[in-house]
Amino acid sequence: MSEPFRVTRRVEFYETDMAGIMHFSNFFRYMEFAEVEFLRAQGLSVAWQESHGERIGFPRVSAACEYRRPVRFDDVVEIEVRIARLGGKSISYEFAFTCRGEAIAQGKVTAAYCVKHADGTLESVEIPADLREKLSR
Repeated sequence: MSEPFRVTRRVEFYETDMAGIMHFSNFFRYMEFAEVEFLRAQGLSVAWQESHGERIGFPRVSAACEYRRPVRFDDVVEIEVRIARLGGKSISYEFAFTCRGEAIAQGKVTAAYCVKHADGTLESVEIPADLREKLSR
């Protein structure tokens, strides 16, 4: 396993529900936010890229989150990102959420490395060695 990447995000008012806690769906947005920041720190992007005349990217194939404690408006959430598995054609991330030193949630996202063909179909392909090296840092 790799060393974790950490990022923080403050809970915004619009992210809370009628009970005054962050709506569960926002944890998925926070995982995406943390993944984007992790990739950006590696000089990479989640956006589809052009490579040798083809569009390549990492569409999500699985996402899950388990909740332990609520967070509220103005709480600062620390999100720890770790690569759980770097496979031949996919990458799995684990996300640990904490607030004031307490575990609040744990999530996991898996994305497949794909080529997007002109007809819109996706084909999972091997992650190239140079990309694998950047992700392994």
